Amino acid sequence: MADRTHKDNLDTPALIVNLDAMRHNITDMADFASAHHIRLRPHAKTHKTPTIGKMQLEAGAVGVTLAKLGEAEVFADAGFTDILIAYPLVGALKHRRLLALMERATITVTLDHVDIADSLSRTMAANGREIAVMVEVDTGMGRCGAQPGETALDIALHVARLPGLRLAGLLTHEGHAQFAGTPEQVRSTSLSAGEMMTETANLIRRVGVDVPVISVGSTATAKLTSLVEGVTEIRPGIYVFYDRGEMLHGLVPPERCAARVLATVASRPAPDRLILDAGSKALSSDGAGFAPPVGGFGYVVGYPDWNIRRLSEEHGIVSVSPDDAVQIGERVEIIPNHICPVMNLFDAMFITQGDEVIDRWPVAARGKSQ
Repeated sequence: MADRTHKDNLDTPALIVNLDAMRHNITDMADFASAHHIRLRPHAKTHKTPTIGKMQLEAGAVGVTLAKLGEAEVFADAGFTDILIAYPLVGALKHRRLLALMERATITVTLDHVDIADSLSRTMAANGREIAVMVEVDTGMGRCGAQPGETALDIALHVARLPGLRLAGLLTHEGHAQFAGTPEQVRSTSLSAGEMMTETANLIRRVGVDVPVISVGSTATAKLTSLVEGVTEIRPGIYVFYDRGEMLHGLVPPERCAARVLATVASRPAPDRLILDAGSKALSSDGAGFAPPVGGFGYVVGYPDWNIRRLSEEHGIVSVSPDDAVQIGERVEIIPNHICPVMNLFDAMFITQGDEVIDRWPVAARGKSQ
C-alpha cells in the first residue's frame, strides 16, 4: 500500500493481520524448535502467502510444508527451494506437474500405499529423476497414513527398493491428540503418537534402512510430540496466526491471535439479535471442533458474551443481550474458529500495527486446491 490508513477506513468484511503479534508467534515457535534441536518446517497452507513464508525462513525454518501442488507451484515461483508436499500425488497429470516443479525446487512428497509408490517410481525412473519420499503414518487421526509398525515398515521397505525413489523418513499428523480431553490426556496422546513414530522408525532401521527424518505436525501438539526422543521435525501451521480453536485449547489468549475478520453490524432486527456482514463466505462454516461441541462461529473481541450462533453466506447471526447498547454501523473484530479456510476466502490481508493499516499482502496461493 502506498498510503497508510486507519483500519476503520477499510470496507468490510476484511481480513486483518496484526504484524507484531504474527512476528511474536513466528519467533516463539522458531525459538522452541531451536532450543530443542528440532527442525521447523511450517505448514504454509495456513497462510498461503510467500511473504509470511519468508519471515518463517528468516526466523529459522528449514523449508515449508504445503498441501497441494498448486500451492507448491506458487511458492516455488516466489523463490522457495525446499518444499514438502504433505499429500499423496496420484495420476499422470499430477506427476507431470511434479516433474516440472522439480526443475525449480527440491521437492519431498508423501505416500501411504505401495500402489502410489509404484506409480511414482515409474514416472521418476522414466524421466531419469529421483525424489525424496516420506511414508505417512496414521497415529490416530484416521485420515491418510499407514498403520504404525509392520504395515508402515513394509511400505517403507518397498519405497527403499524402488528406482527413482529415496526414503527420506516418516511423517504423521497427530491432530487428533488435541481433542483427547484434559491437558494431561492431550499430552499423553501426543507423546504416544511420537512414540509410535520412533518405534516404527526403529523397526525400519533394524533391517538396515536409514530413516533420517521423523516429522510430526499440528500446532496444538507441536511442543509436546516433539519432546519424544528421536522426533526430528515439526510442521505446525496455525501458530503463525492462532485462532479460536487454539484459544479454547488454552494455548494462547486472544491478543496472540494475529488474524481477524473485521466486520460491521449491518442490522439489529430484534433486541436480542444482530447481523454482522461476515457470514460463511468470510468466517467459513467450520465449528470449534470440540466434544461436547462449543457453539458459535468465532470469538468477537471485546464482546465475549456474544454468540455468532448461525451463518448464511453473507450474514453472521449473533445472539446478544437486549441490554447491549451496540449500534448499527459499529465495527468488530472476529477471531475465527479455524483460520486456515478463512485465509482461503480472501484475496488479500491487510497488515496492521495498532489501528493503522501499513500494507496489503495478496493471499497468493488462495484457491490452489489442485
